[in-house]
Amino acid sequence: MLLLAEKHNNWTREETILAFDLYCKISFSKISKTNKKIKELANLIGRSPSAVGLKMANLARFDNELKSRNISGMSHGSRLDEEIWNEFCNNWEELSFQAQKILATKKHTTIENMLDNIEWEHIPAGQDRERLVKQRVGQYFFRLSVLSAYSNRCCVTGLSVPEMLVSSHIKPWKVSNAQTERTNPSNGLCLNALHDKAFDRGLITIDYDYNIVVSDKLTKADMDSETKAWIRHYDRHRIILPDRFLPGKDFIEYHNDMIFMR
Repeated sequence: MLLLAEKHNNWTREETILAFDLYCKISFSKISKTNKKIKELANLIGRSPSAVGLKMANLARFDNELKSRNISGMSHGSRLDEEIWNEFCNNWEELSFQAQKILATKKHTTIENMLDNIEWEHIPAGQDRERLVKQRVGQYFFRLSVLSAYSNRCCVTGLSVPEMLVSSHIKPWKVSNAQTERTNPSNGLCLNALHDKAFDRGLITIDYDYNIVVSDKLTKADMDSETKAWIRHYDRHRIILPDRFLPGKDFIEYHNDMIFMR
């Protein structure tokens, strides 16, 4: 899949952080020197697409989910790869924030300018502003990571229309730990907008075997027979599993116990 990279200077900490951030946002099967996002990062840091792809394959060797499926990354990584993986694999918010800071510096801009739809001039500098920046960066990271893990398909229906897909939190954002849960891709499902709303309201959930469970409150609601049959069709069916970032069992437990309407 990946070609050997040409000889080059050793990778820096900043470059490795960028590679790890991108690793989380691209489906493992799409790590290739021809991938558009890999080519963009390669151009930004002055390396070849092959070198960036190889670095991401080196990082993959630390991915326990891939190991559980007998998929292994490249075996000749550096000590820095392992240090970066261990530093950020349970601190997703900090990974996304540090990566965006590095990207902003290399693009000679600011993180604020890279984020849309916020009138920053009305938000004074300080802790509140930094917290908002981190939150927005984290949300962006979470969305891209979850969508790519599910190959941009709803895990219930298989729908692949981007405008109708949502990166849905299993354990809600407001009650999740900022460091380890809020932007953790394993706390997410790729759902279409309708099933996202049903999941958010506890009308559907998933069990520990990743089967969809539909609440009696939904199946007994007033609706036409065709709609009811469509909803019931997915009950006890297994979701379409992601190629990595499987839904975490702790997150599923929280949704089952605290949100799902039995």
